[in-house]
Amino acid sequence: MPLRDSISTPDGKRRYVRTLFATIADRYDFITVVLSYGQDRRWKRRLVELASPRAGAHALDLATGTGDIAFALTVRGANVVGLDITARMIELARAKIGGADKALAVRFVVGDMLALPFPDRSFDIVTTGYGLRNVPNLALAIQEIHRVLKPGGQMLSLDFNRPSSAVVRAAYLIYLNTVGATLGWALHRDPDTYRYIPASIRQYPGAAAVVRMLEEQGLKPARYYPVLGGLMAIHHAVRA
Repeated sequence: MPLRDSISTPDGKRRYVRTLFATIADRYDFITVVLSYGQDRRWKRRLVELASPRAGAHALDLATGTGDIAFALTVRGANVVGLDITARMIELARAKIGGADKALAVRFVVGDMLALPFPDRSFDIVTTGYGLRNVPNLALAIQEIHRVLKPGGQMLSLDFNRPSSAVVRAAYLIYLNTVGATLGWALHRDPDTYRYIPASIRQYPGAAAVVRMLEEQGLKPARYYPVLGGLMAIHHAVRA
């Protein structure tokens, strides 16, 4: 089945994404560096600086991957839970604790962004890196984030953007498709592995539309900060 068809429905995208991230987990850190031109960690530090967590704040990092944002929040004094749907990602994140100072300890759990295993109003901060674009139901994911945030709590997200200019968008997607195919073949002998990224961007509503969705779900004020000339974006919203 063509990639576009595989992710065209929520159920199809759920199955595809779970299989994909289980496949790429051991290459995840390398790929994020390559596709961000080495800027990924700097962007994540900016997200954490925007959150400005106070010591003792309760934070939840969704789609935590191998834990970059979760660890950065911990360094700033937050009590952090990192959640990811992929068990192998959580294994890799936990392995990093073993080589780190005890102050960097994070509680990592396997779980679904669409059904968070936490009570209402549990967290002061919810973050996600490359999470919203990958969920099969974006509106439901935002509802869950709203549910677990305390009133006045912050939501922050880093992700690829869908440029509004048709010319820029076309060039961007061609670039990602070409690089993704090359990396997919070199690392997995499957050119479609990282072609998922441009395919998911085509489905993504874009940064401005995500702001509207956040505000419709009670996360307002909401705004986004363009990153890499608008090819990426950091969203920042507050639960009313």
